Amino acid sequence: MTENFSTIYSITESEIDLNDLLAKITLTSTGAAAIFTGMVRGVTSRGDGHETEYLEYESYVPMAEAKMKQVADEIRERWPVVEGIAIVQRIGKLYPKTPTVLIACTAAHRDTGVFEAARYGIDRLKEIVPVWKKEVGPDGQEWVEGDYIPKPGE
Repeated sequence: MTENFSTIYSITESEIDLNDLLAKITLTSTGAAAIFTGMVRGVTSRGDGHETEYLEYESYVPMAEAKMKQVADEIRERWPVVEGIAIVQRIGKLYPKTPTVLIACTAAHRDTGVFEAARYGIDRLKEIVPVWKKEVGPDGQEWVEGDYIPKPGE
C-alpha cells in the first residue's frame, strides 16, 4: 500500500496547532519529525539590544502561499525521502513567546535528511516568502526588512 505524501502550506491568523499539523503530515511509515518554530522575542540581545512589546505580521497571502509551495517543492526535490511537509506562517498582532512560524518535515527515519530539510525550509521561507514584520517596543516601531528583493518574474 502506498500512501500519498502530504504537503500543507498556509498563512493564518489562527494559533498554530502542532498536534493537528503533525497528524496531517504523518504516515504509518513515519518514524521521525523535525520541527522548527520561530517565536516572538520580548528581549533581543543580539546586535542592538532592545525590548519588543509585540510584532505585527502582514502578507500578500496569494503570493506568499505560492512561494511556500515553491519551498515545499524544493524540499521534495532535494530530499525525496521526506514524507510530509507543513509550512505555516502567522500574521496579525503577536506577543512575546507566541509561535509565529512553523516548518515540520516527516520521514521514516531521523538520519534521512529530515533535520536538514526543515532547516532549509525556514531559511528559504525567510528568503523568498513575502511576509512583512513591524516591531513595536517602548522606543517606537519599525518595519524589519529581510534580505530578499525579488527579480522580475519571481
